[in-house]
Amino acid sequence: MFSVGDYVVYGSNGVCKVTEIGPMDLPGVSKDKLFYTMTPCYIRDSSLYTPVDNTRVVIRPVMTKDEAENFVDSIKDIDGLTIKEEKRRELEYKEAILSCDPEVLVGIIKTIYERMNARIAEGKKVTSSDSKYFHIAEDSLYGELAISLGMEKEEVKGYIHERIDG
Repeated sequence: MFSVGDYVVYGSNGVCKVTEIGPMDLPGVSKDKLFYTMTPCYIRDSSLYTPVDNTRVVIRPVMTKDEAENFVDSIKDIDGLTIKEEKRRELEYKEAILSCDPEVLVGIIKTIYERMNARIAEGKKVTSSDSKYFHIAEDSLYGELAISLGMEKEEVKGYIHERIDG
């Protein structure tokens, strides 16, 4: 169980801070059932509620600073995704995003980056699906790393490149 003040990754909502734990005052909801009240770190004026025993949406602690630094150092060794059927590409992107797994997010970013460069080299446009999932994966990954490393989300991409290339 998480504690008030903990930062968690909560499904497609990204990094959230747990602000309360307790029963919900709603008709039809048992007073014995506990809920997390969370504030998304990158969505203004928003609150989320989920049962403490929720198993439908991924909720996990953000990486520690040491875990984040080690993870960034390992990014160069993470492979892109293997998409077997082109027709399932978008579905595989969606499933990968919902996993909330940082390694899988890096795999999406690498896969789409290579695909975008290949398309541009062929004189083709980047697909809207590739662009969409590339930005979602970057946003999710950089959001978690920013909290873990104590920096602004906008600084994370440069930090990663500096650490990998430096």
